Amino acid sequence: MIIESVTRKRMIRILPFILILYIVAYLDRVNMGYAALEMNAELALTAEVFGLLSGIFFIGYFFFEVPSNMIMHKVGARIWIARIMISWGIVVILTGFVQSATHLYILRFLLGIAEAGFFPGIILYLTYWFKENERAKATAVLLLALPIGGLIGAPVSTWIIDNIAWANLSGWRWMFILEGIPALILGVVVLFYLTNKPRDAKWLTDEEKNWLEQELEAERIKSSKLNKPTKREMLKDFTVWKLSAFYFAAYTGIYGLSFWVPTIIKSLSEATTTNLEIGWLAMIPNIIAIPAALFVGWNADRTGTHKNHLLVCLFIAMIGFIGCAVVTSVAPMVFVLSIASFGLYGFAGCFFAYLTFFFTESTAPVGIALVNSFAALGGFIGPTILGMFTLTSGMFLLAGIVAVGILILFSMKRKTPITSQ
Repeated sequence: MIIESVTRKRMIRILPFILILYIVAYLDRVNMGYAALEMNAELALTAEVFGLLSGIFFIGYFFFEVPSNMIMHKVGARIWIARIMISWGIVVILTGFVQSATHLYILRFLLGIAEAGFFPGIILYLTYWFKENERAKATAVLLLALPIGGLIGAPVSTWIIDNIAWANLSGWRWMFILEGIPALILGVVVLFYLTNKPRDAKWLTDEEKNWLEQELEAERIKSSKLNKPTKREMLKDFTVWKLSAFYFAAYTGIYGLSFWVPTIIKSLSEATTTNLEIGWLAMIPNIIAIPAALFVGWNADRTGTHKNHLLVCLFIAMIGFIGCAVVTSVAPMVFVLSIASFGLYGFAGCFFAYLTFFFTESTAPVGIALVNSFAALGGFIGPTILGMFTLTSGMFLLAGIVAVGILILFSMKRKTPITSQ
C-alpha cells in the first residue's frame, strides 16, 4: 500500500512539473531554428554563420555544467534551478533586440552559461527521488519535453513570426521576447513548489518519507560497493569517458536535427509554403517521438535490458539519417526524419537512467554533469555540420557519427539496475 501511495504522489507532484520546466528550456534552446526562417535574411546570416550560432550555445554549456551541478548538490535544487531559469529567460528576451550576428554570438554563448546545469541537475534530482529500476520511466517522461517542445514550438513560433509585429519589431523578435517570459515566471514558481529531497516533502507522510529514504539509502550503499567511490577514481575509470563519447554521438544527431528541421523542410517545399505550414510539417517527427520515448523507457525498466534498448534505438536513428541523405522531396523527408526521431528520442528515454547506474551518491553530481557537458559539444558539432556541408553529405556524416556511438556501446560492460541484481 505504501509503495503505491509514494509512487502515485511522486508521479503527480514531481514529473509533470519538471516536464513543463524542460519543455520551456528546450523551446528556448531550439527556437533559433524557427527564427531562422526570417531572421537570417533580415540580419544577412549565411548558413555557415547560422550553424555556428546554433551550436555556440553548447560551448558555454560545456564550460559551466560541472560547476553548476556541484553547486546545486550543495545549495539544493529549488534555489539553483530557479536561478538558472530566471537568468536564461532574461537572455532569451534580450535576443529579441539583437542587431547583428555579433550580438547573437554573445547572447547564445551567455544562454549556454545561464542554462548550464539545468538538465544534468534535473537528472541528479531524479536520483534523490526514484530508485534505479524506476528511473528510465521517470527520465522518459522528462525527455517527452523534446518532442512536446517541438509540437508546441513549431506552430506557436511560426504563428508568432507570421502574425505579430507590434511596435514595428519583426515577428521573429517577438518570438524570442514572448517565449522567454515563461522561463522567468516558472523560475519564481520553482522557489515555492520544488521540494529538494524526500525528508523535506510536506506532501508525504512521515511513514512514506522514512520508507522512501530507506529504499534509496539501501541502493546508495550497494552502489558504493559496485562503482568507483571517489571522484578521483571515477575520473580514472575509462567507463565515464566511454559514456561521454557514446552520448556525444547521439547528442550530435539530436541537435543536428533540432535546429535544422524547419530549414530542411523549407528547402524542399514550394516557394508558396508559409512558415506556419512548415511548422505543421515539422510537428510530425515530434509526434512520432512521444510514444518512442515512453515505450523504450517503460520496457527498459520492465526488462532491465537498457543497453540492448540503446543499441536498437541508435541503429534506427542511423537508418533515418541515411534516409535523410538520399530523399529529395518533402513527404519522404518528413518520413525519414520521423524514423530518425523515433530512434533518437527512444534512446533519450532510457539513456539517462542507464547513466546513473555507473555512479555513487558522491560521484553522481560530477559524473552526470561531466558526461553531459562533453556530450554537449555534439550540440555544437551537429548544427555546424549541417551548416558547413550539403544536406546529403551532412546527413551521411551524422549517420557515421551515430554508427561510432553504436560501436562504443558494444564495447561497454552490461549494467543493470541494482534493484534487479
